[in-house]
Amino acid sequence: MGSGETAAQRAVDGAGGGAGPTVADVGERALIDRLTAVAQRSVPTDPGRGDVIVVGPGDDAAVLDLAGSLVVSTDSLVQDRHFRLEWSTPEQIGARAAVQSCADIAAMGARSVGIVVSIACPPSTPAEVVLGIDQGMNDAAAEFGARVVGGDLVAAGEMVVTVTVFGTTDGRPPVRLAGAAVGQTVAVSGPVGSSAAGLALLGAENGDFPELVAAHRVPVVDLRQGPVAADAGARAMTDVSDGLIDELETMAAASGVAVEVDTAAIPAHPRLRGAADAIGADMAQWQLGGGEDHQLLATFDGAPPAGWTVIGAVVAPGEGPRVRVDGAASPIRGWRSF
Repeated sequence: MGSGETAAQRAVDGAGGGAGPTVADVGERALIDRLTAVAQRSVPTDPGRGDVIVVGPGDDAAVLDLAGSLVVSTDSLVQDRHFRLEWSTPEQIGARAAVQSCADIAAMGARSVGIVVSIACPPSTPAEVVLGIDQGMNDAAAEFGARVVGGDLVAAGEMVVTVTVFGTTDGRPPVRLAGAAVGQTVAVSGPVGSSAAGLALLGAENGDFPELVAAHRVPVVDLRQGPVAADAGARAMTDVSDGLIDELETMAAASGVAVEVDTAAIPAHPRLRGAADAIGADMAQWQLGGGEDHQLLATFDGAPPAGWTVIGAVVAPGEGPRVRVDGAASPIRGWRSF
């Protein structure tokens, strides 16, 4: 141990064996000190924009100095419903929590700058699990130019990770759900269906498609495309969290329009079809109903930015369904929380 190691670090690192000390063994204050130290070392990856964090972790509250409108979103992940410790490392769980919350900020055409996290867990939880979740969240946030600026730790009957993200529009108007209009193109920022495929592969205990399993554990998405889309004139935008069909339904309803989608145009991971065949699954179910890819879904008056893929068009509403897939209604639906 180096001479500069803190008491909190010694408490956490001084495992007696097995899984190491639990949260109860270490104590709330020592563990928070360690979490704070990790957050204080994290820095934005885009120094050209300047550091908007006036007061970071370690005080009673964080203070941010933002140039544009404040954008806020929050999400909770519940153990054995949204993640499993036997399927994902703590670092992957933390990274996933950060990505899914930052995706909501990107979907408004904004960039994430600060994150606060509350971790509720049983006292018997190994301290290294909490530290790993925090480290994964810090690492993922840094990729988007954001920082973990505070949070809370509390005892509970089950593990719940709640993330609140703060972002800024940098002066541009937010891109809302209700901006879709007849004649616009519908596009996505990347492949969809990978996360659902990864989950199905884990359940089938099939290890032949590690890239898809990895995409379930931590979504592979470039959330910088939110501001890019806004600058390119995106009229309506959201992220694919609950499934492509459900997100299109929500956007169409908010805008008072209908949407036509061409399944052949929907981008997919090159191994998605092979994975579906390998376990006897329906690739369309993964792409249209899977969700949790957190790719951005937007409408544009013309062509989308480079790297985006046009998958359909906004049309006038009629007597039929709001979302038509290959010209007809689709029975596929996405995630339901209740």
